[in-house]
Amino acid sequence: MKSLSQQVVSMKPSGIRRFFDLAQTMENVVSLGVGEPDFITPWNVREASYAALEQGYTAYSANAGLLELRQEIASYMTDRFGATYDPATELIVTTGASQALDIAFRALLNPGDEVIVVEPAFVSYGPLIELAGGTVVPVACRPENGFRLNRDDVEAAITERTKAMLLCFPSNPTGATMTGEELTEIAELATKHDLWVVSDEIYAELSYDEPFTSFATLHDMRERTIVVNGFSKAFAMTGWRLGFTCAPEVVTREMLKVHQYGMMCAPTLVQFGGLEALRSRDQHVPKMVKSYRQRRNYFIQALNDAGLPTHVPGGAFYAFPSIRHTGLTSEEFAERLLLEERVAVVPGNAFGASGEGFVRASYATSVEQLQEAIRRIDRFMKQFEVTTTTTTTDSQR
Repeated sequence: MKSLSQQVVSMKPSGIRRFFDLAQTMENVVSLGVGEPDFITPWNVREASYAALEQGYTAYSANAGLLELRQEIASYMTDRFGATYDPATELIVTTGASQALDIAFRALLNPGDEVIVVEPAFVSYGPLIELAGGTVVPVACRPENGFRLNRDDVEAAITERTKAMLLCFPSNPTGATMTGEELTEIAELATKHDLWVVSDEIYAELSYDEPFTSFATLHDMRERTIVVNGFSKAFAMTGWRLGFTCAPEVVTREMLKVHQYGMMCAPTLVQFGGLEALRSRDQHVPKMVKSYRQRRNYFIQALNDAGLPTHVPGGAFYAFPSIRHTGLTSEEFAERLLLEERVAVVPGNAFGASGEGFVRASYATSVEQLQEAIRRIDRFMKQFEVTTTTTTTDSQR
């Protein structure tokens, strides 16, 4: 038989799923691995999809999505973030934010085009860029800067082949946020070097300490920015697979072509659920955000007390503690913690080379589960306290 695609064959499986799948084979595991809300989708959202099914809405929607949903998304973007889009020509409803990223890169990139990717980065970014023919150029965010992006580091990575930048703040996996002033410095680079910006804003609602700024609302950025967002995180709708893009018509038109041929449209019943989720967002989202903030405050302090230095994440629902002082690699630490104490986390190198020396732990789970995880982590870390003490004593001799 003829060989398969070398590009696909050479890709590594998701580092997140590997540890999650391993944990699934074990008993009594506290999983902090997968970034998924522990809230059930609100009843009124589920009921809206039930009602749509009962009323016979089982056919395709328009390729770009139900016009009513696109209109609601446009209102949401204006009311919540101050970004204005035409629902008829500048919005596409997608099957999750991941598909939105896929069609964005396929519409933007030619073979050899470079995309600056802020690291540590969500595991699908690199593969999606490569599948679209692009080349990933990672730019590391430094832990000493709270994993915020440095303008000079970005500019140093720009070449004549750079086509776009991919940003995600609040960040997965670090939880880092950027102020409007800090993002403006990055926006100036996009203008200076004539770059597109793909802004993954899936965690926009989960910003705890600072107001969220949508990149498209910055000066001159609307016409060169593709905003990607969705319902999975803030609306507790991960399994529904519903997302959207907001972008100028010139690129939305091309993304829609890819969407038409690859997906036709997002499931109609799911779109009715998304419509209700947006209409009732003030009823549910603030309560979930308040709960995540409370969990963050407990969990970050507890990790630091357990001997894992952790910066305070400004958003999302991830902690990114340093494990460098243990002498273990990220994968060794994650594997031993899982096997010895039945706590599942994700090794930081799953998010790029700059994530080595860290692990990602999601606090989107119950307080009881977080408390149990901390008890086990604290017990696990005791062995490294002994090692550190012994090493210090030996060196003093």
